[in-house]
Amino acid sequence: MLSIRFHGRGGQGTVIASKLLANALFREGWEVQAFPSFGAERTGAPVAAFLRADRRPITVHCQVYDPDVVVVLDALLMRAVDVTAGLPPGGRLLVNSTRPPRELAVAPGFQVATCDATGIALAHGLGTRTQPIVNTAIVGALAAFTGFVSIETVLAIIPDVVPVNAESNQQAAREASTRLVVDTTPAALTHA
Repeated sequence: MLSIRFHGRGGQGTVIASKLLANALFREGWEVQAFPSFGAERTGAPVAAFLRADRRPITVHCQVYDPDVVVVLDALLMRAVDVTAGLPPGGRLLVNSTRPPRELAVAPGFQVATCDATGIALAHGLGTRTQPIVNTAIVGALAAFTGFVSIETVLAIIPDVVPVNAESNQQAAREASTRLVVDTTPAALTHA
């Protein structure tokens, strides 16, 4: 079973990112489960979303406490939230950041990648300058980082899940899948 946890802020499209990925995985034959966890529902508030995928029926019905992959849509959340909680050694961490993985304050032992999903979203007119919507870009980067789902399936499912500005969202996802920065230092690959 694959378990993925998303951390973002209200207005970034965190929940839609999990639903987009769940729909793409489902189209590729996976059983899926995706759901959010909200605190106070307001723009900018921390949001978590959870996704499970398996080739067999999923019988677990709770939050993801031991993810295989963590996706962070706002790197500043890493100062306030222990995003790697429950992530095992060798687990994958994808962060929306302009910085390379080794410049992030992440404990060693994880496979870390970054992608400037915010810059990509803004370049494609997704959201506003103060509130870019990074969901499709981060899912494109996630597809490239994990290989769990093909970028072609992600692109095909975007008009169904994100019908507004679908073409711009597809372009953002495709661009993000090619602009991933993965930490390939020996320390990062020790548990790979």
